Amino acid sequence: MDKALEGGAPGNKELGPGEPQVPVSTGHKHHDTSVTFEEYHYWAKIARADERYENPNHDYTVRGKVLKKSRHPPAIAELEEANASVGIGDGAAVNRSDSDEKVDKEIGAKEPQRNASRAFTITDEEYVTASRAVRTATWGAVFYLITTDILGPFATPFAFAAMGYGPGVILYTIFGFFAGYGGFCMWKTFLGLDSDRYPLNSYGDMAFRVFGNWARHSVNFLQSVQLLLNVAIIVVVNGQSLEEIITGTGKTSVCYVILIFVWAIAGMFLGQIRTLKNLGWLANMAIWLNVFTMFAIMGVVANSGVVEAAADVNAIFNFSAGDPITTSAGERDGLPFTVAVQGLMNAVFAYGGATVFTEFMAEMKRPFDFWKGMIFAQIFIYFFYMLFGLFVYSYQGQYTLNPAYQGVAPYAWQTACNSIQLITALIAALLYGNIGIKVLYNHILIDFFNFPHLSSKAGKLAWVAVVPVYWALAFIIGAAIPQVSQLQAFVAALAIFQFSYTFPPALITGFLTFRDAMLPGDGYDPATGQTIRQDGGLSRHWRGFKKHLFFNSWNVVMVLCCTVTMILGLYAAVEGMITSYASGSSPSFTCTNLLAGA
Repeated sequence: MDKALEGGAPGNKELGPGEPQVPVSTGHKHHDTSVTFEEYHYWAKIARADERYENPNHDYTVRGKVLKKSRHPPAIAELEEANASVGIGDGAAVNRSDSDEKVDKEIGAKEPQRNASRAFTITDEEYVTASRAVRTATWGAVFYLITTDILGPFATPFAFAAMGYGPGVILYTIFGFFAGYGGFCMWKTFLGLDSDRYPLNSYGDMAFRVFGNWARHSVNFLQSVQLLLNVAIIVVVNGQSLEEIITGTGKTSVCYVILIFVWAIAGMFLGQIRTLKNLGWLANMAIWLNVFTMFAIMGVVANSGVVEAAADVNAIFNFSAGDPITTSAGERDGLPFTVAVQGLMNAVFAYGGATVFTEFMAEMKRPFDFWKGMIFAQIFIYFFYMLFGLFVYSYQGQYTLNPAYQGVAPYAWQTACNSIQLITALIAALLYGNIGIKVLYNHILIDFFNFPHLSSKAGKLAWVAVVPVYWALAFIIGAAIPQVSQLQAFVAALAIFQFSYTFPPALITGFLTFRDAMLPGDGYDPATGQTIRQDGGLSRHWRGFKKHLFFNSWNVVMVLCCTVTMILGLYAAVEGMITSYASGSSPSFTCTNLLAGA
């Protein structure tokens, strides 16, 4: 019997904002490489069938929902099929009590030899009950969480200014479609690997169960970097907003780097909140505040002038203050190709929710329903962001600032929009900062530096010390690179693009390849704790890959194309930073107001 693909099971960890900690049976080692892909998939089938049983009249298929068909998934049959797939449970009576009894016996069965010497602090049955109890989120809550984005909508006008009408609409549409496709790939992979016995709680967990430890560490590191840079961007944007508010009063301008530092200090205090409970209403409020701000900006720019200081801020567009407003159907004449790529990367920012899709699914009562929240969120993002971006660009042209609310000319409306966005920025800071520190702490500091778990007293003290360091790093990055558009483009190319477009097709291809490679008689046997494989090597993987040859080949091509786009995006972002530094429009650690005259 071949050694199975390494996989892992999450240990004690906080699941995310608003959810209590779930106790994990000590019999299940955290990210245990002896747990095979087949074992994860076996228990996932049990969990999915059980979810279908609990709501038998619910149609979990996308096709059934769209066509309004009433279908009744054969829940009990699927439970028995999961058992029979490894040759057990033949002839079981088709009734709930027998199915439950069989599952309960398997869950309570003696663990394989690898766990025989470990003492259980809680039973597996208690763990399954606890695991299900914390899964309370609905697809409506997922919709709110995905669309809670402080940066996405207000970068869209700048993206159109960089790309022009035609390329902007086409690329925004294409990338919107593939963002949905990436979410679909993650959803299907999650359903095949998550279970009550082995909950799948993070993007890194998903990568681990498909490709192993190297993938988990890579994903966790990249996710930590992205969330840290997101916090740095928020610090920069909030500093600029506060500077505009103070400058507009006619008072002496405060040193800009001090204003950034003020927000970093605020984050150091807010970040001490380890568990963010009941954030649903805050996420809901943030969405409608953003929608109000978008429509307010649209109304104001249609009846007012522009901020002439944008000529200095948007140095890459090569125009002077007082020049007439111009728009372009295609790429603006005289602009290097890298500027258009920067615009594209800023558009990608709107589709950055995939980074935490796994965390959202992990908190859902019915993960089958995730596709509804995701689809409606992507449609919302596409429609409103497209409308807003095209409208503002049409009235402001090359004067469009990023974020757009800082380019509103009348001081009263500029201050109102800045003030509202300071509130939503605080909400975003709570989300990004808290989740970012948890990812850093749980998956890097604990794994590599043996930090104590957050549930312990020492862990709580360590959290108090880590939070100021995290926000200090965000301050240093933001003060060193106070270029919102370029920094957003860099983050989008380095991380968001990978989580939304590159990794999902790679994960679904790996999942399908390993799943479809199983022969009759292969699989996990819960009675013995053994995984049976009749062959191995490349021939086994090729057999699994070619079962969905076209789909898997398409995903491989997509991964390669995304990798090339990532390289172009990073190059364009760095070139933009160099241009801004050279022009003197955005110096590092400066006291000068970057929006002078706004």
